[in-house]
Amino acid sequence: MDLGRTLMLVGAVILIAGLAISMSDRIPLIGRLPGDFTIRGDGWTVYAPLATSVVLSLALTLALSAGAWLSRR
Repeated sequence: MDLGRTLMLVGAVILIAGLAISMSDRIPLIGRLPGDFTIRGDGWTVYAPLATSVVLSLALTLALSAGAWLSRR
């Protein structure tokens, strides 16, 4: 793959990530799944989005695997 195509691909990934972050409050259940933990204390909060991380990891793995498979065809 040449440098131009690689830069376009990286730019597209950054664009999609930026859109996902900016619209994340509109996506239902993201950050509020049963395996996401929030611990609050006096003046501090610890948030561990474990289930959301697993779901996003699976989705990205499937999307990137499909992209790699399609590019080999």
